[in-house]
Amino acid sequence: MTIKVVRGNPTPEELAAALAVVRARAAAAAAEPSGARAPRDAWSDPARIAARRLPLPGQASWSRTYWPG
Repeated sequence: MTIKVVRGNPTPEELAAALAVVRARAAAAAAEPSGARAPRDAWSDPARIAARRLPLPGQASWSRTYWPG
């Protein structure tokens, strides 16, 4: 892996800090097995909201917007 500074003149300490961050991110990405993610919380699942039909338009539809049908 080659890192090239294209603008500015970083000090050796700044360059070492940036390289440490890049290497830590690369190591974390390599250590994580592919497809092994934590299960999604039901509250964050968009299908929970889209599973029900929306209220039909009408005079009182605004009052039924957030209530289960």
